[in-house]
Amino acid sequence: MIAGLRSVLFYLGLGVVTPLFALPLLAAWPLPFRVREGIARGWCHTVLAWLRLTCGVRHRVEGLANLPPGPAVILAKHQSAWETIAFRTVFPAHLSWVLKRVLFRIPFYGWSLKALEEIGIDRGSAREALKQVATKGEAHLASGRWVVVFPEGTRMPPGEAGKYAQGGARLAVAAGVPVVPVALNSGRFWPKSDWRKYPGTITLRIGPIIGSEGLSAAEVNRRARDWIEAQQAELDRLGG
Repeated sequence: MIAGLRSVLFYLGLGVVTPLFALPLLAAWPLPFRVREGIARGWCHTVLAWLRLTCGVRHRVEGLANLPPGPAVILAKHQSAWETIAFRTVFPAHLSWVLKRVLFRIPFYGWSLKALEEIGIDRGSAREALKQVATKGEAHLASGRWVVVFPEGTRMPPGEAGKYAQGGARLAVAAGVPVVPVALNSGRFWPKSDWRKYPGTITLRIGPIIGSEGLSAAEVNRRARDWIEAQQAELDRLGG
């Protein structure tokens, strides 16, 4: 009952602050990317603070020292919507995301994703999706941005692993940039199949970089998967 009431309060606040940030972000569309992303980062910080205040959900980050100085592809576990908010507050670089194109249709939130030039793909067409990731992803990396990819393609409940698609690894190999593997346990506190949020501390763990030079996409993908899933075995047992 308490978790439900606190979650309702969180969603009410989310509904208020999202348009307040989305409108200036959309107005800033003609301005440089760093201006638009700065507004997006402000929204992310605000939402996380509100989540902490209303639902008692906090987070800690491990492994920041592993981040490379230049652009990279982030291959991350995906358990909840939390990471789509938190990553812009954790990673210092400008970020671009690979996400479902249908998200662009969501009022304010989706329009903002479009203004941020996220890489929208149609998951119903694998060939077209790979083409979009390769073309737009390489362009974003060349401009100095990092690209975030959830290789399993969807949110996975704690303790479960999906098939790791090679799109992100192929992008890293083609662009000659390293991969940053990320493990987390957000699904314990922001579950996929439950609208309620539960108090606790999410752990986000950043792994050692995986160089792409001289490796196949399959090998880069395998190394990322093996590291992430080895960490998940520990993180998914943590109670916060």
